[in-house]
Amino acid sequence: MRIVPAVDIRGGRCVRLIQGDYDRETVFSEDPIAQAQIWYGALGDGIIHIVDLDGARTGTCCIEPQLYALARADIPYEVGGGIRLLETIGTVILAGAKRVVLGTAAHRDPLFLQEACRIWPGRIAVGLDARKGMVALNGWLEETRTPAVEFAQEVADAGAARIIYTDISRDGTMSGPNFEATRAVAKAVGIPVTLSGGVSSIEDIRKARDLEKDGVDEIIIGRALYHGAFTIQEAKAAAQG
Repeated sequence: MRIVPAVDIRGGRCVRLIQGDYDRETVFSEDPIAQAQIWYGALGDGIIHIVDLDGARTGTCCIEPQLYALARADIPYEVGGGIRLLETIGTVILAGAKRVVLGTAAHRDPLFLQEACRIWPGRIAVGLDARKGMVALNGWLEETRTPAVEFAQEVADAGAARIIYTDISRDGTMSGPNFEATRAVAKAVGIPVTLSGGVSSIEDIRKARDLEKDGVDEIIIGRALYHGAFTIQEAKAAAQG
């Protein structure tokens, strides 16, 4: 199990939301690049998860300067939020993104997802964000009637390299991840799955290791790191057993 620290950017600052609510924001750093350097310095390898929160609402990339800054700092990263055009995928990959995370556009336009996977094989992940088992879009502001497992299967069939599964009700709450929902998604597809949302303790990371046999090989951690619930070194040790 690999640890993936999260850096969410809104208004140029490093923030965290609770359950995707833009009115429940905590600012943790005025400099998201410096924060990413801290996390990656402790991590030593792997990847940083970058979320463009402004982009998720507007449908455009709002953090291109920060992406180039991350590349100049030699920080490997994946990025998602508001990426809804092939041109935008090309832009963020040129800026240094190792993976591009699609969400709303992947759900609304399956042909767009298929084309992106064809042009950039192995580089396209899909952020599957769910509330009560149903897919949510537009920065989690819009709910659908699409079951998460059904969408996961469509994503895998389209050629996505990975699914990042987030239970919105758990995200930012430090109440523990939704292990069973993540397991259900992973068992329904044949591609790797990243667990996201609600990690609060070292015990959560140990429990996540039980999902590895089902195809879950990464765990994104945000608020727990920012609040000092544990260190990245402790998280890595728990993830590796």
